Amino acid sequence: MRVVKNYLYNASYQVFILIIPLITTPYLSRILGPTGVGINSYTNSIIQYFILFGSIGVSLYGNRQVAFVRNDRQKLTNTFYEIFLMRSVTIVISYVFFIIFLIIAKQYRIYYLAQSISIIAAAFDISWFFMGLENFSVTVLRNFIVKVITLICIFTFVKSEGDLTNYILILSLSLLIGNVTLFPNLQRYISRPIIKELRVWQHFRPALLLFIPQVATQIYLVVNKTMLGSMTSVQSAGYFDQSDKMIKMVLAIVTATGTVMLPHVASAFANKEYRKILRYLYKSFDFVTVVSVPMAFGLAAISPKFVPLFFSSKFIEVIPLMMIESIVILLIAWSNVIGTQYLLPTKQVRLYTNSVVWGAVVNIIANIPLIIWWGAMGTAFATVLSELIVTGYQVLAIREQVNYKQLFLETPKYLAGGLLMFISILGLNKFLSVSWFSISIEVFVGILVYCVLLIVFRAKIVNAARGLISK
Repeated sequence: MRVVKNYLYNASYQVFILIIPLITTPYLSRILGPTGVGINSYTNSIIQYFILFGSIGVSLYGNRQVAFVRNDRQKLTNTFYEIFLMRSVTIVISYVFFIIFLIIAKQYRIYYLAQSISIIAAAFDISWFFMGLENFSVTVLRNFIVKVITLICIFTFVKSEGDLTNYILILSLSLLIGNVTLFPNLQRYISRPIIKELRVWQHFRPALLLFIPQVATQIYLVVNKTMLGSMTSVQSAGYFDQSDKMIKMVLAIVTATGTVMLPHVASAFANKEYRKILRYLYKSFDFVTVVSVPMAFGLAAISPKFVPLFFSSKFIEVIPLMMIESIVILLIAWSNVIGTQYLLPTKQVRLYTNSVVWGAVVNIIANIPLIIWWGAMGTAFATVLSELIVTGYQVLAIREQVNYKQLFLETPKYLAGGLLMFISILGLNKFLSVSWFSISIEVFVGILVYCVLLIVFRAKIVNAARGLISK
């Protein structure tokens, strides 16, 4: 029940942060325009590199280590302070390099400076500690309050294209304030540290091992916008960012299971409950598949109507990008289960690292010709290709550890249901006008068709859902 409770906490928050951009993105697209959105996307992509190198894999490593020692208060205390102090030092070093970069940079300096508050905020991010304890209510409540305040500030202080700096400052400061507000909750779980017992740098090497895949992951998540902004224009980066933003919003609901399951599987692994770990894997894989398939097909199908209504006609170039990139919803959902929920907590970091490194390499190599040929659309194709490499590698890597038949047992039913749903929505597209009412009809019909087909195909998830409802 703890897993279900934590998932509901996390999923509820993901739904909430899904609603926030649904409110702000149309407003900001019209106020800031493609150029403003593009500048924010491009400068933020640069800042993410400094945050990444300053954080050195602590988010995943800290989560896992806390899960390992959470039953021993003194070990938990030492672990927290050691990891927190180590990350603080590396963030300071990273900020020094940022200052050097700022001196060299000739363009967008004021925006970079406003974005740099996010680097400082990373030093105070201790959400990994509460995730390791499987206490998601603390982080969810904190983030809920901060997001509401951020929303109010955006509508109050961002009124024209000239307010781009205000917008960046609001996002950066909200991140910093949100992270600081977690500290009062620490006293329930840890004591005062015994300074002479702290071994801060013992965590550096193992965190670095998890840092390598995070670097690779970040490269193919952020480098797209950096390369687009450098090779074409910030407007192209803005178009891709809007498509990518929608994909990530949808993915947030699916990948919420990864945040919840990592510490749970890590705890089971520490107790040598290997059969339980495989049960978690099969159930989680089935769940994310049945959810991500209709999301991927559905988002692609409604894109032609959704984009001009949501982003405005200035962002019409986003339509093909979103249709292409929606494929990664399923691919990332699978790699989240295999990589984040299975390989990392069972200490198979090398396999996870190899998968994301290959994904990053393919992404960079593919991006160069594809951006030259097709601009932002080329980046969308490169993104799909890199995610296919990551997921494919992970699936092959666990071939001797899992039963493929059990893992993919219901997948053909979900894919068939999603494809037929996609075709039915496209059919409706021809007869409906471009309006929110039309999109609502398409979404409703899509859900209805998918659910009916699952019943017709006798998918096991239907019986599981009936069992939960009857309880």
